[in-house]
Amino acid sequence: MDQKDLLFKQIFDSNSKKIFHLCYGYTGDADAANDLLQETFLKVWQNMDKFRQKSLISTWIYRIAVNTCLTYLRSEKRQAKDELTETLIESKTEEYSEKNEQIALLYKSISKLEENDRLIITMVLDELPYNEIADISGISEGNLRVKIHRIKQKLTELYNQHARL
Repeated sequence: MDQKDLLFKQIFDSNSKKIFHLCYGYTGDADAANDLLQETFLKVWQNMDKFRQKSLISTWIYRIAVNTCLTYLRSEKRQAKDELTETLIESKTEEYSEKNEQIALLYKSISKLEENDRLIITMVLDELPYNEIADISGISEGNLRVKIHRIKQKLTELYNQHARL
């Protein structure tokens, strides 16, 4: 393994779980999330020499992942996919414990949020520092705190609506 391979492996190992969560938050589908994860890290590999180190590498990777997810969502016919995803989630939920049901319900609720809100709440769930989330989302840290509060309120409403079904 050369230096670039070792560096890439280290970058992948330290970021892949968070990027999977981000992709899953956008798609609500584990297979699609895995595909988007792979596509994201392929782009990271291809563009490592272009990373200028003006921000954290994790911030750069998040931006690549968000753009990859948005491109995917634009190219998909969402309505048919949403119906299929909900059916899959409901059928798989029966196999899960109550905790896993709650997690599936959380991701189902997250998938109903607007794109930018999905990005922000996924990063919050991944415990990214607020200054990094602000950098990725392009809003000030003060506005971010207000936005997160509103997203959590909306997410609670969606979660409770789904829980009553």
